[in-house]
Amino acid sequence: MHCVTSSEKMATRSATVTHSYVTTTETGRAELRWRPVSGSKGPNTASLVELGEKVQQIVSRSSWWDRYGVDWCILAAGLGLAFLGIHLAGYRHPLLFASALLACGAGHWILANKGAHLAVHGALAESRTANNFAVWFLSELAGAFTSKGGYDVHIKVHHPHTNVIGLGDSSSFRAAFLPKYVYMFCAPLLVPVFTPLVSVQLLWGQWSAMLSCIITIATGLYINHFLLVQFSGFSALGAAAFMLASRAIFGLPYIHVNIFQHIGLPMYSQETRPKRIQLMSTGVLNLSRNVVLDWVFGHSLISCHVEHHLFPSLSDNMCFKVRPVVREYLTAHGLPYNEDTYMGRLRLFVEKYEEWMVKLPPITHFVGLQ
Repeated sequence: MHCVTSSEKMATRSATVTHSYVTTTETGRAELRWRPVSGSKGPNTASLVELGEKVQQIVSRSSWWDRYGVDWCILAAGLGLAFLGIHLAGYRHPLLFASALLACGAGHWILANKGAHLAVHGALAESRTANNFAVWFLSELAGAFTSKGGYDVHIKVHHPHTNVIGLGDSSSFRAAFLPKYVYMFCAPLLVPVFTPLVSVQLLWGQWSAMLSCIITIATGLYINHFLLVQFSGFSALGAAAFMLASRAIFGLPYIHVNIFQHIGLPMYSQETRPKRIQLMSTGVLNLSRNVVLDWVFGHSLISCHVEHHLFPSLSDNMCFKVRPVVREYLTAHGLPYNEDTYMGRLRLFVEKYEEWMVKLPPITHFVGLQ
């Protein structure tokens, strides 16, 4: 007997693909069974090389502004928001003070998350030197997170092994010991506290890299603290509290986004993993457009996550630009193009927290395609 999981409900929201995720209750084994749309070419005929050629044609016709300029302007706006927040924090009017918190928080996350993520993928410039400097500045100095540890975990493991159990299965975001409401709505507010600690943990044993990272993170925190004391009039303790509060503002969506887009989708073992284009199509989800989150985290982490996993060196703006081609190609070959709303995923995770965030995920088999 088979029961359809809630993943089916999510996946079938794609307008043009009919497929289902089916769990065999006797064995706990998840299977991917397909009902291809009429006229589709079939999942086995999909080729990442062929899709890559279509995407490259768009990239080659695009200007520097499309490839990099738009995202650089957003990063500049993030830096401007951070300084605007520091200026507004000098006023004690409740509305201005709240605006200062929001501006500093948005500015921080634009630089530390959107910017650092693009830089570590080499997606901010054609120059490797420019990207390396951007990684150091945006991730460590501004974001208080190790660039080397981030590269090792994100680039070397998560991307090549997306949703492969024991490798890129997003298990680092699970905290099975926490009750669901604490994990979903309280713990993410402590992300600014845990970020430097996680950096030390990732670099433990690499003493030279760890020391360099600690010095850079401490310097970045000191500069932020100094500006708040000197230009906003805070006491030393008040400046630290303001930093913590402003950086915690987007902690909730940060954790949510990182779990919504992979967990609850098919997970594979090394033996059952399909070819790359099928792996990314089935194991990655796009959230619907959101003006705030698209700016703060970037298209590649929100509305174009599928495109980002297929072509990780593209900037946010280029991911958005190639999105129609990617969607058309995947659906034409009977592959899923997973999409859902933020609130839809939030409700689903609250409902399925025990199954998805506490228990080990079942192994998916790409039925009939291998």
